Amino acid sequence: MITLTSSDFSTMRDWHRAVVGGKNMILRRTSALEHLQLFSGYMCEKNIDVYAMQSGEYDNINYYIVSSFDDIDYVRFGDVLCSSISQTINDMLEDFDDIDEQPLIEGLSKYFYINNKSFDGLVIKSDNIELFNSIRCWAIEYYDEV
Repeated sequence: MITLTSSDFSTMRDWHRAVVGGKNMILRRTSALEHLQLFSGYMCEKNIDVYAMQSGEYDNINYYIVSSFDDIDYVRFGDVLCSSISQTINDMLEDFDDIDEQPLIEGLSKYFYINNKSFDGLVIKSDNIELFNSIRCWAIEYYDEV
């Protein structure tokens, strides 16, 4: 079974609220970047990435199963839980070979310019710092390319 999709809503946040709001899930990866408004999202998006403690009924929700939310840094937007910016960036760096780079680079770029051309507020895990340093220039130059 499939949930509603982004095409049914005017904003990504409205879509996320309708699908995961009030549920025991935390938005992660691209879905978190969309909710944090660091990535504008894809046209006609159908998939949502979440941390959850158990799989759910929807085929278009990618459930990343965890035993607890204790080790996940997240923020609350009303009744929607969303991984923090640093958590989201670290998750995407850890999964770099299996993600679409576009949301990550666009998200890092927006973060950089919103924060006075600085990445200082991000907390990057030591395991991810080498990869982060190798792609940070892509983010800095991102809006020069589009």
